[in-house]
Amino acid sequence: MAGIEEVARLAGVSTATVSRALSGNGHVSPTTRERVQAAAAELGYVVSSNASSLASGRTRNVGVVVPFLSRWYFSSVVDGAEAALLSKGYDLTLYNLSGGEEPRRSVFEHFLLRKRVDAVIAVALELTDDEVKRLLDIHKPMVGIGGPIPGVRTLTLDDVAVAQLATEHLISLGHTQIAHVGGAVELDLDFHLGSTRRRGFERAMHEANLPIRDDLYQPADFTINGGYAAGKQLLGRPYDRPTAIFAASDEMAIGCLLAARDLGLSVPRDVSIVGIDDHELAEFFGLTTVAQFPRQQGELAVDVLMGELMPDAGAPAALDTELPFQLIVRSSTARPAEADARPSSVF
Repeated sequence: MAGIEEVARLAGVSTATVSRALSGNGHVSPTTRERVQAAAAELGYVVSSNASSLASGRTRNVGVVVPFLSRWYFSSVVDGAEAALLSKGYDLTLYNLSGGEEPRRSVFEHFLLRKRVDAVIAVALELTDDEVKRLLDIHKPMVGIGGPIPGVRTLTLDDVAVAQLATEHLISLGHTQIAHVGGAVELDLDFHLGSTRRRGFERAMHEANLPIRDDLYQPADFTINGGYAAGKQLLGRPYDRPTAIFAASDEMAIGCLLAARDLGLSVPRDVSIVGIDDHELAEFFGLTTVAQFPRQQGELAVDVLMGELMPDAGAPAALDTELPFQLIVRSSTARPAEADARPSSVF
């Protein structure tokens, strides 16, 4: 097998330049990098991960920590992060904390502190001061996704604004009896997603001078099954049924769609439904939603992390970066039936 010296001779550069070009550590012009990569490919040269780690003190491996992997949002973030890391020559080690407090303690007190990863991406985890300190003390950069973490570069989604936008869409269509399917109290953990999105719903209702009725709120667990059960409760009543539902996630919104179908209701003629996420099934169900682009969140987290691992001489970036979101209107929302029956001059 060819060695680094042969690659250097073929590319017409020094062995140090070959090392920088193939490792991604240090500056190399794009033209030189391409020449080195072409020479390495021609000779079948593969960088030794062990040698690279010894020389740089890096493993070229990033730990990604998620509270759940079975949920679409988290798997999409991981998918985006993994693709971005691979393109930069990094491996990914995934830590799934769905087992509760004990796995979390083991990951942050043992696994991440060993020399197995160069940096950490924490997805929707509100890290404690101690967890942050342990990693920073051994110079492992971190990026968080989901909400602000003191002292850590974070990508934050304004969940209040996201929920407010979804609710305002229903209000703009003329709905006044709007139900909310939100996160159950026992799931209101890191960054308090359920209660935060409920605040956005309530803010939109307050600003429109619409009543917020306790009987038009149903908690669920961010799953299709949970949304189905909540939808049955809201739409199965014999009278005073809501004309619209805002669900705090697309999976719960899809559950509400299925509940409406099983109750013999038409969406959106009898009830309009909107969610949050732009889940991979949202377009199939014609679901109106507020997209939060989780795959791009994973890609952006890697870009930010590379800046932490290989900082340039520029000004330091801000700790918090706001993530984009977008209302996507599909066929699950429309004006309420009684609004369509009014004279057109009213509008």
